[in-house]
Amino acid sequence: MLVRSIKRLIYFLVLLGCSIAHAGPFDDFLTAIIRDDEAKVVTLLLRGLDANTVDAKGNAALILAINASSFKVANVLLSLNSIKVEVRNAADESPLMLAALKGELKLCELLIKKGADVNKPGWAPLHYAATNGHVDVIRLLLEENAYIDAASPNGTTPLMMAARYGTESALTALLQAGADPALKNELGLTAFDFAQQASRTASAALISEFIRTSQPKAGW
Repeated sequence: MLVRSIKRLIYFLVLLGCSIAHAGPFDDFLTAIIRDDEAKVVTLLLRGLDANTVDAKGNAALILAINASSFKVANVLLSLNSIKVEVRNAADESPLMLAALKGELKLCELLIKKGADVNKPGWAPLHYAATNGHVDVIRLLLEENAYIDAASPNGTTPLMMAARYGTESALTALLQAGADPALKNELGLTAFDFAQQASRTASAALISEFIRTSQPKAGW
């Protein structure tokens, strides 16, 4: 029994040692990501650390970098052939969605080039670009065939997000590109209703004017 216990103890210590040895570079990697320390990240990657490593909450390194606005590190990661761009966090957000939310046009272009899904089901990158009114990203996504009236799980469209949270220029860009202001979400609310609920009178007026001028004129 004593011999068996000693063997178990030795086995446990070996495992613990391996775990600690792994935790050092891993923790250094996460710290370097948050600090946007591209040199440290490159060093750790050259030592064999997996670029697709995830933290304790399941967040991939690329997700962590974009969340932290560590764009130098994000670009390093995206330079690797092995990097996975279609990863998700706990909120089902993709790297492209987070880059679109922050208005990082060049990063969005690189993610799309690497194969990021412009038309991710559910909440899509276009919703996120519209939320913060990033017109250049909106235009990029539409050029890449993003569905302009993409519906979230509750039926919310990018136009609705722009009406409530975005900018008038984002609203205009979406409307001029063909977004449908008549669509309703699961609660029966249109983009106009979204603007009114948020007391965004200028946005509501813009939508109303667009609908009015888009109506075919009656003929004889």
